[in-house]
Amino acid sequence: MNQRSLPSVLCERFFRRERRSVPAARGFAAEVLDSWGCQVPRADLLLCVSELATNALLHGVPPGRGFRLVLAPADDGGVRVEVHDSGDGRPATRAPGDEAESGRGLLLVSALADDWGVGERNPGKIVWCSFRPVGVRCPGR
Repeated sequence: MNQRSLPSVLCERFFRRERRSVPAARGFAAEVLDSWGCQVPRADLLLCVSELATNALLHGVPPGRGFRLVLAPADDGGVRVEVHDSGDGRPATRAPGDEAESGRGLLLVSALADDWGVGERNPGKIVWCSFRPVGVRCPGR
């Protein structure tokens, strides 16, 4: 059986404060997942990357700064996604009105990821989510 060995280190990339960083972050995450061969809910994970990156750009990245996307293999064969930014505040889910055009990002992350949360960083914060493997574990773990 041909199995790829999952790296024991994380993959990370810095993105500038610009609109094209959201699709670039999603593309980077897709490349990492492909190289690792993980059996996590790919579409859900990539949507969460988009939501967390968008939130960082809208609320956590001051002008002239950026955010860091980190993907790390978990011991259970899953994947942890982290977005590091330098903004203040502590994100939380909220229930937007039916007519609201925004405000559902963390609700989506909460619904799709197996877990999520916010950690401290100086300056700023780390918003993370994690996904357990579906069916089989990632090779090499």
